[in-house]
Amino acid sequence: MRAERLVALLFILQRRSAATIPELAEAVGVSERTLHRDLGALRDAGVPLWTETGRHGGVRLVEGWRSHLDGLTSREAVALFAMGVPRALAELGLGTAVSAAHAKVAATLPPALRDQAELVAQRFHLDAPDWFRTADGTDHLATIARAVWDCRRVRLDYRRDTAIVQRTIDPLGLVLKAGVWYLVAAVDDAVRTYRVGRIVAAEYLDEHFERPAGFDLPAWWERSSAQFERSLQRVDVRVRLSSRGFRRLPKTLPADVAEQALRTAGAPDPEGWREVTLGLESDEVAIGQLLPLGPDVEVLAPATVRTGFAEVADEMARRHR
Repeated sequence: MRAERLVALLFILQRRSAATIPELAEAVGVSERTLHRDLGALRDAGVPLWTETGRHGGVRLVEGWRSHLDGLTSREAVALFAMGVPRALAELGLGTAVSAAHAKVAATLPPALRDQAELVAQRFHLDAPDWFRTADGTDHLATIARAVWDCRRVRLDYRRDTAIVQRTIDPLGLVLKAGVWYLVAAVDDAVRTYRVGRIVAAEYLDEHFERPAGFDLPAWWERSSAQFERSLQRVDVRVRLSSRGFRRLPKTLPADVAEQALRTAGAPDPEGWREVTLGLESDEVAIGQLLPLGPDVEVLAPATVRTGFAEVADEMARRHR
């Protein structure tokens, strides 16, 4: 996005006393020709740039000029990076930080860049939760978020099935997945995940904890999510797919299941049908996920899935006679 690149270029020039065209082009990931156009756009936006030619030449800001964007607080900076999910930020207690950050950016960005930012905001919006889903309760989310920031322990009352259990945890981070908040926390020398909507009570404790050295929340979440998804795949279902069914598979099944199946599929027979093995959650789920393929799939094994699929297909045919 060009507006984002121009702001990044502005920051680089503020940090360095001077930089060459090749250095700046590499820093923002564009060609030197594009960089010249970007520098022209900054000049047009009112940024005073000085260009020096020669062996030791480069680009610099006129001495004493700053954009003042470096006045952002840490909370405002976090809010800016996540600006696309305002509801999520409000749930975290960062709503006022969003407003403050908007005001500060609006007051300090050159007019041309500010106009571009407003243009983008009016054309792109992220609404994360699924359709027709009641939102989880977030009554205790702000308390949890504060503890994550401050590295303070929390005592939780957590609903597990029909029982309420109590845990004292070290909150390492919060993850928003498909509109649902999850807390990642260290408990008894292990890292576990808690669904925030199931937290009945949360008490912020005056006990500091040290984050595990090298803990990377995005990387941990990616590994944990993949492991969870694999744990749900309990039934190997062998099927035959027509050429059309083979092409439709990625649109019908979870991405990782479809990818694995396509990668290990057998060669097509003379009529274009292929055999593939699918790792699915259960017999019932397998039948429901394969039905959209209609006549382009034949279930071979296990017998329970084949029989169940045939029974559902027969019932559908009977109701439409």
